[in-house]
Amino acid sequence: MRARFQMYRVLGGASGVASMLLWCILNFFNPYNDEINGSAALNTFIMLFLPGCLALMAIIFSYRVLLLIAFVWSVLPSLYLAGTPGIFAWFGATSLGYLFAYILAKTHRTG
Repeated sequence: MRARFQMYRVLGGASGVASMLLWCILNFFNPYNDEINGSAALNTFIMLFLPGCLALMAIIFSYRVLLLIAFVWSVLPSLYLAGTPGIFAWFGATSLGYLFAYILAKTHRTG
């Protein structure tokens, strides 16, 4: 039981951090675009960065349902970016990481 508990924390935390790092690369170090578009940066911040923060909050404060909310929140833009070539396709993996972490956390029983 303890290994599963640790696994959902590691998976959820890694997915949240990876999503935030990918967002920084997308907006500040994007090899496909040499300028920062303010409205696109704000939209991707809301749809990709904030769910990563929510996943980290879920892990820190043990609110498992926040992992599911982070998945639902980020699944559509993540699926869109998963269909693109390059590093940004990893957003699909981070979104699935939220879902798998939620499933692992849901099956974990305290006690």
